Amino acid sequence: MSETTPASGAAETATEPFRYSAALAAEIESRWQDIWEKEGTFHAPNPTGELADPSAGDVAAKPHSFIMDMFPYPSGAGLHVGHPLGYIATDVFARYQRMTGHNVLHTLGYDAFGLPAEQYAVQTGTHPRVSTEANIANMRQQLRRLGLGHDPRRSISTIDPEYYRWTQWIFLQIFNSWYDEAAGKARPIAELVAQFEAGTREVPGGRAWAALSAAERDEVLGEYRLAYAKEVPVNWCPGLGTVLANEEVTADGRSERGNFPVFKSNLRQWMMRITAYSDRLISDLDLLDWPEAIKLQQRNWIGRSEGARVDFAVDGGKITVFTTRPDTLFGATYMVLAPEHGLVDSIVPAAWPEGVPAEWTGGAATPAEAVAGYRAAAAAKSDVERQVEAKVKTGVFTGAYAVNPVSGESVPVFIADYVLMGYGTGAIMAVPAHDHRDFAFARAFALPMRCVVEPTDGRGSDPAQWDDAFDTYDSVIVNSAREQGDPALSLSLDGLSVVDAKARVTAWLAERGIGEGTVNYRLRDWLFSRQRYWGEPFPIVYDEDGVMHALPESMLPVEVPEVDDYSPRTYDAYDSASSPETPLSRNEDWVNVELDLGDGVKRYRRETNTMPNWAGSCWYDLRYVDPTNTEAVVDPANEGYWLGPTENKPGGGADLYVGGAEHAVLHLLYARFWHKVLHDLGHVSSVEPFHKLFNQGMITADVYRDERGFPVPAAEVEERDGKYFWQGEPVKREAGKMGKSLKNAVAPDEIADEYGADTLRLYEMSMGPLDVSRPWDTRAVVGSYRFLQRLWRNIVSEGTGELVVTEEEPDEATLRALHKAIDGIRGDMAGLRFNTAVAKAIELNNFLVKRGSTPRAVAEQLVLMVAPLAPHIAEELWRRLGHGESLAHADYPVADPAYVVDETVTCVVQIKGKVKARLEVAPGITDAELEALALADPAVVAAIGDAAVRKVIARAPKLVNIVTG
Repeated sequence: MSETTPASGAAETATEPFRYSAALAAEIESRWQDIWEKEGTFHAPNPTGELADPSAGDVAAKPHSFIMDMFPYPSGAGLHVGHPLGYIATDVFARYQRMTGHNVLHTLGYDAFGLPAEQYAVQTGTHPRVSTEANIANMRQQLRRLGLGHDPRRSISTIDPEYYRWTQWIFLQIFNSWYDEAAGKARPIAELVAQFEAGTREVPGGRAWAALSAAERDEVLGEYRLAYAKEVPVNWCPGLGTVLANEEVTADGRSERGNFPVFKSNLRQWMMRITAYSDRLISDLDLLDWPEAIKLQQRNWIGRSEGARVDFAVDGGKITVFTTRPDTLFGATYMVLAPEHGLVDSIVPAAWPEGVPAEWTGGAATPAEAVAGYRAAAAAKSDVERQVEAKVKTGVFTGAYAVNPVSGESVPVFIADYVLMGYGTGAIMAVPAHDHRDFAFARAFALPMRCVVEPTDGRGSDPAQWDDAFDTYDSVIVNSAREQGDPALSLSLDGLSVVDAKARVTAWLAERGIGEGTVNYRLRDWLFSRQRYWGEPFPIVYDEDGVMHALPESMLPVEVPEVDDYSPRTYDAYDSASSPETPLSRNEDWVNVELDLGDGVKRYRRETNTMPNWAGSCWYDLRYVDPTNTEAVVDPANEGYWLGPTENKPGGGADLYVGGAEHAVLHLLYARFWHKVLHDLGHVSSVEPFHKLFNQGMITADVYRDERGFPVPAAEVEERDGKYFWQGEPVKREAGKMGKSLKNAVAPDEIADEYGADTLRLYEMSMGPLDVSRPWDTRAVVGSYRFLQRLWRNIVSEGTGELVVTEEEPDEATLRALHKAIDGIRGDMAGLRFNTAVAKAIELNNFLVKRGSTPRAVAEQLVLMVAPLAPHIAEELWRRLGHGESLAHADYPVADPAYVVDETVTCVVQIKGKVKARLEVAPGITDAELEALALADPAVVAAIGDAAVRKVIARAPKLVNIVTG
């Protein structure tokens, strides 16, 4: 729905040719955008390199501000008015920073690799680069029209070979590194090899380094490298022909795109050893100015937990578990392995042990048959679905028993889908009396339960009578003792607190070599490869023995080759035994190459997976800093200036990073990891990429659905008597996101055509606090438009175009209104409270309307204050006020404190709680002065009469309370 207000009528155009209308706004905006581009108004000089500017003076000594927006993806649908909310906000702040003396780096690039362009290529045959570059051009034009003050020299696109050359270079730095736990940082892999060669570090397996073949060395180093290839359990989607990240799989185990079934499968994939940085990723959050909610999400995602590793003996080996509650070991009555656990096949016996309950077997004739059937069912479920608490617990007995190390009892070993390989060891000791999931499983399979933590809620000590597990740290341990022949082997935890019991049992396990205290993390290594075409190729080749080799820097970039078919091979949606065949693998001339890597020309095979689209967005802050550098990923002087640590940002990083909260974990964790590796290797001085994070809210819009529940075009809906109709049929209204799929998108071009881009900017900034979602209302846009019209009329005659400002000195009331506005708006700008800044500017402008004339001194200050919010009209008014230079670098107004403080304050005088007088007093009056003034006031004297004054409570400058009696 929309309501339009004509920008100007024919009569107005004839009699008021200089009225601020949509047509005049369009002319002003286009002209100033051209001027800014021609004059390089928003170019930010670097301390050194191609972007240094000798005329800028000593740049390194000037305060600077690096302001970033989260990378946009250039969609073919173009922008709707919800997209530029954050871009306008960062532009307002950047303009304010520029006007307060900062050298401001603000630009925008494009995260241009990804699945949408590839899917479009599959459907139409259009090369992804063609459609992506067309989308970028369209988006640039839309954003330019909004008047965003970006430095265009610094804009990048991840699909530019000169950009992804350095993405590949960074990958090689990570590939050629290992994490030295002793040093607490990444080091070059060559230093690890030197230790193996010298014998100062033992080679896993005990053999000499020189005795290993090239393939064996490759395998050893793969266990250390920060980027490595390995067979891992992944989400394989045959219907799409690719592996999916967890976030691309729905809760019911299907692909988010296409709704195909997803299976767990072991496939060879590239991984990033982000887990090596788990502790630093947690501790360094303290260096950052981020919302606490985002920090908490990162801490929870990393999931650091302290506990113990415990070994349970089983025929042919041992099962190792990680538990945060080793104090409950005596209560472990069974074990559960993840269906994918590598030990399952080796412990499964040929036949069922005697007396196994039928419900344990899943109806299978043998343990092997039961395990195989259950594994197939579990593979069809996503990790999310497997972890849903409310569902019925399922599993099967493996036929094997393990030995509880503290009690000596034999406990059955099950497999069940509620245990994942992605956490801990993929095996748990089940303590059903004190764990809710284990309790449910034990009830389903009639397994024994033993109370080992004394209940404090009166439920008794028999778990068979309980409705659920008793799970607490605030109690003592019971039923946890074992006497053995050798007193040194005996153990009793009875009567100990949970904390003391954990310490005692952990020490007991360690003394016997069957356990130890340890730390575990929820965070898993990052799956870093896709079976796709439109992504960065890996700079890795394999020789005829399958040994991988990193390409030298001189061979970068490895460019995306041409292919005849952009789609990966797809299979029957339920063919879980299938495996990926990538588009790149079909280009034989590209895959098989002859190269000289330093030991003569040899034949190699290229890696045919591509990097995920996260890769390019992990480091674009560095490229913004030094976009033309062909010799290094970033010049140290430029990185140190823009990103280096300072007293106010101890970890360094961009000064402000604005984007949606949906990137709270993945993008931000990945970028932080890459940045830390580069820091460890000496390529950057900053420890963190983004110092201050601000999450903007979302613009929502009404969604209208027909009787089938399908969305209908919102712009075509009519409202009649509180009901809504589309093409004469009733529809239902609901709140929702704005977007093409819901048919409620409003293009920014439409609003700019009707009112001008400055009006759109002003409206979006005035809708509410920036970090709160707010509904779009096209009818309300006119309010911002009318404010700009009134601002224009206060300075320019609509009939002649001449200035109407006066040269008179403003009176005291006007000065007070002006300087209060300056003081308030400065604070709002610095705090990103743009909605209240707009309100204060409107209030000052309305004051001038009521005043009847506008002194030049006030007009100029008001224009400067409005400039970050509505830059085009501000530039035009500034020029008409006689200034020859752009106001983009003019000084932002500073308030005079003398006019900010109120001249008088109203003080209320109460007697027995009732108001008897109101006094106008100076804001700085003291309590004693105020008391004396109140007691002398005639109205107060009359009210007291002959009564005695028992007490006077003065709270200067606003309240006096007198107690009589």
